[in-house]
Amino acid sequence: MHRPIPQWSSDEKPREKLVLHGKESLSNAELIGILLSTGTRTKSAVDLGIEIMALAQNDLNTLARFNVSEFKKILGIGEAKAITIIAAIELGSRRRLAEATKEKITSSRHAFEILHPKMADKQYEQFWMIALNRSNNLISLKQISDGGITGTVVDIRRIFKLALEENATSIILAHNHPSGNLSPSDADKKITRSLKDAGNTMDILVKDHLIIADSGYYSFADEGLI
Repeated sequence: MHRPIPQWSSDEKPREKLVLHGKESLSNAELIGILLSTGTRTKSAVDLGIEIMALAQNDLNTLARFNVSEFKKILGIGEAKAITIIAAIELGSRRRLAEATKEKITSSRHAFEILHPKMADKQYEQFWMIALNRSNNLISLKQISDGGITGTVVDIRRIFKLALEENATSIILAHNHPSGNLSPSDADKKITRSLKDAGNTMDILVKDHLIIADSGYYSFADEGLI
């Protein structure tokens, strides 16, 4: 007797594809479909994944900025499914950060790779500090302040208080530009000079100040401005 050939539902196909061909063979929409697990009466989980990516303009950085309400704009996406996607994105960001902090930080690119997962998806400006030891190993990564769309407060005394508490011999500073514009403002240049001067007084080297955006970064050190 011939056994019936199993029929794969559209929600099962991405799972089969992953098993047979590896995770790299799946599109972003298919990966999201696996996270969603099920679709609706009229749409498969992958169909919902396609709609989600379309809403994010097929940009994973844009997707990472979505909150629960934005996911729920899609018919068939409730709070539970939205939370599942947000949690998966956050887990991916933490993995990137964990990988980036294993080695010595010897370049602006390496510092950017550490900071980008924390800062690039934010809709408001934030200021962060990387504390380093004499061997340029990361001691800590700390958020200094959280501001608005156009700026954030930079407390120089708090920065160096934290650096002293960590026994840091050098620090790398960074803030993001939600607009995506990587050009430093006059205020950015002024605060960088003040931070550099304060560091010299405290015998804590300010190695760099980065401006972070989704598309890349600007390094004051690389441009010879620190």
